[in-house]
Amino acid sequence: MGASKEKPIDVCETFCYDEDTVSRIRPKIDKMDGVEQIFKALADATRLKIAYALTLERELCVCDIATIIGATKATASHHLRLLKNMGLAKHRKEGKLVFYSLEDEHVHQLVTIATVHAKEGVDRGRE
Repeated sequence: MGASKEKPIDVCETFCYDEDTVSRIRPKIDKMDGVEQIFKALADATRLKIAYALTLERELCVCDIATIIGATKATASHHLRLLKNMGLAKHRKEGKLVFYSLEDEHVHQLVTIATVHAKEGVDRGRE
């Protein structure tokens, strides 16, 4: 007996497209160039936890962040530096301490929205 070859239900069975829609949207797609870097930076669990911590407190010292995420100061610094280089965080030095905060409200919103969306997904799974 051969394996049954059911057609996937989530794929078009034929190829056709709406020329007007495609010609309207296709030129705008280049606006996405570089945006993936933001998501790449936040795709790391440690960096996402750091960004989330920075949504809960306006700014945190590197030592606070290291303790919050359960990492060494060097590991926290590495991730914070990457967030800073990606334009997602900023820092200031005060004496021997370095404090980090999110770069702007947009980053705060991204992390907050992702958190809400993930929670909604978990809640939907319980229904």
